[in-house]
Amino acid sequence: MKRKITLKQIAKTLNVSIATVSKALKDSHEISVETKAIIKKYATEHNYRPNTVALNLLNRQTKTIAVILPTFHNNFFVKIFSGIEETANEKGYKLIVIISNGELKKEVESIEMLENGTVDGLLISLSEETQSQQYSQHLQSFIDIAGPIVMFDRVSDAITCDKIIIDDFNCAYNATVHLIKTGCKNIAIVSVLHDLGIVKDRISGYKKALEDSNIPVNDKLIKLIKKEYDFETEIKTLLDYTTIDAIIGLEEFSTIETMVIAQSRGYKIPEELSFVGYTNGNLYKYVTPSVTCINQHANYIGKKATEKLIARIEEKETETTAFETKVIKTNLIYRNSTRKLQ
Repeated sequence: MKRKITLKQIAKTLNVSIATVSKALKDSHEISVETKAIIKKYATEHNYRPNTVALNLLNRQTKTIAVILPTFHNNFFVKIFSGIEETANEKGYKLIVIISNGELKKEVESIEMLENGTVDGLLISLSEETQSQQYSQHLQSFIDIAGPIVMFDRVSDAITCDKIIIDDFNCAYNATVHLIKTGCKNIAIVSVLHDLGIVKDRISGYKKALEDSNIPVNDKLIKLIKKEYDFETEIKTLLDYTTIDAIIGLEEFSTIETMVIAQSRGYKIPEELSFVGYTNGNLYKYVTPSVTCINQHANYIGKKATEKLIARIEEKETETTAFETKVIKTNLIYRNSTRKLQ
């Protein structure tokens, strides 16, 4: 295979300027037909390919967007990415995708790498560590050096940028009210998330629904399980030593795993124990019984976040355009894991 050469090497060999070579390869009318023919022939014979990164830096646009997700094990983020990818493709943008695995260090290192002009902008849902430590310097640095950011779902109030968020308080409130209307009074919350703003908002909505229905809040029914704890043991303890008749899982894993454990311990669903889960994942449709869930419209979130970022990149929304926080409404999808309304 012939080795690739650069514009500089072609110019040196043919004793012309780099600008002449560049213009000739672009078929510029400024260069004579004879000179263009010589340069193009030499470039073809020596396997010349344009340096896309260099051209992007020269033009100050890469037509590439970075996406940083906290995980890909959550169906919610898979669906968000699907919306991002669909919209980016429609707009002619490429994607660089990074998974932070919930780690601040990985998030910081990734953003530092992206600040060198590789991308035009960043879509990000913050890691759990970023939110728990309230760290944001790396985000502001990217905005100052590299380009605009649009945050989605997990965001930071410390950074001024466009944000796409979910109405977490009201969706938890509505789910809890629905369970109460079906006759449930001892409603538990289960999650493997704990240091996220979205979790705090959901718990606040849950507590408010209980209070409005004159049901005392029992903090023992709020089970936020840390990574170092054994999930199965924690759930068995919850089921065996507390009185519960409903569970709200704050993500797909917690909902499905808790339901499986409950069934293995003889609970009849929904007659004895109702379940509501977050995100409209495929598993919810096909497990038995199918799971009533909070539809967060993840694909739509991905599309809206990407549209907003591209508008900033292409200066359809300039620095003087006010930043927007768009709140996405949710809805309950009723299936067989909850009782019928009384």
